[in-house]
Amino acid sequence: MKYKLTFLLLLTVNCLLAQDTVFARKMVDTLTSPCFWGRGYTKDGVHKAAAFLAGQFKTYGLKPMDDKNYLQEFSYPVNTFPGKMKVAINNVELRPGVDYIVSPDSKGVTGAGKLEQVDSTHFVDKENRVVLSLEDKLTWSVEGKVLDYTLIQMDKKSVKQTPASIQIDIENQLIPDYKTANICGIVKGTSKPDSVLVITAHYDHLGGMGGNTYFPGANDNASGVTQLLSLAKYYGAHPQRYSMAFICFSGEEAGLLGSKYFTDNPLIPLKNIRFLINLDLDGTGIEGLTIVNATVYPKEFAALKQINSQGNYLVKVNPRGKAANSDHYYFTEKGVPAFFIYTLGGIKAYHDVFDISKTLPLTEYADLFKLILKFNSSLMPKQRSALSAN
Repeated sequence: MKYKLTFLLLLTVNCLLAQDTVFARKMVDTLTSPCFWGRGYTKDGVHKAAAFLAGQFKTYGLKPMDDKNYLQEFSYPVNTFPGKMKVAINNVELRPGVDYIVSPDSKGVTGAGKLEQVDSTHFVDKENRVVLSLEDKLTWSVEGKVLDYTLIQMDKKSVKQTPASIQIDIENQLIPDYKTANICGIVKGTSKPDSVLVITAHYDHLGGMGGNTYFPGANDNASGVTQLLSLAKYYGAHPQRYSMAFICFSGEEAGLLGSKYFTDNPLIPLKNIRFLINLDLDGTGIEGLTIVNATVYPKEFAALKQINSQGNYLVKVNPRGKAANSDHYYFTEKGVPAFFIYTLGGIKAYHDVFDISKTLPLTEYADLFKLILKFNSSLMPKQRSALSAN
């Protein structure tokens, strides 16, 4: 009977993990789908993603952090490329996202001209104020301003001959007050609701470049949002002694703007946050993970590393110092202890059209989930009974 019960317990645990893995893949597939168009600034991508995530929070039983609305609205300027996106070099039309990208601070332009070589990697069409730059890798981003020229970054393998001519038709639109929102939910603590553990991840990505090309953002950062949703779903069903708060930030790709806005306009007192875990680039893990701020909070890092060793979760936990490279930064600048966790190994796609769900392995999704659960538990010491105190 003992062996039978053990077998049934293992079977149940394995089934739950399998269901969680199915959930994770479904979420990454959804967040990277054309419906959300790269969770950016054209085709309402980021707005659709915000509505979806707020709906998920409600489904899991999370309450709005301000008791009114899951959305914390704010705005900032952004340069967008909603329409025409055509470039031909030496009369060969290039594929947007694959063969070239337009620098995100470029102005729109329509014309044709000759390219003059400046150096081994740069060519200029002076008449149309276009610069062509040959690149080893295409990496896109977001900008809130527009320059007085257009920069085209081309994969150097896309054209065999030396670039001599260009035909170009690109549409841009600067939006000075683009409205977006952080998604904020909370599960109240059962015994110490004023002590809060926070899980964060940015849900915005780069959006689209033209009407037919978008950047899915699977590892960056559908992976982190999916892990956050998994934790929100768990804690919604299993309230803890401390309150568990969840924030999906917008504006990260534009310069950590969502997290800066939240820390300047907090919906919960920052002094009540016992610890914050920020999740970004968490879709791999074959080589372990890195903890930013590990050297800033050595006691918590030692606890996390011990929990990982005891559970045999990830092959390696690497310490890293302070870095302003994700949404944890503005919290620690205001005295909130925080880790930024990202995984290592596997795919190399980053800020390009190849960061897709199909090739995102989610290698250590389940182990990272368990590691965070155990670490959070270690941050919530059990209350001693009157009997044990004596």
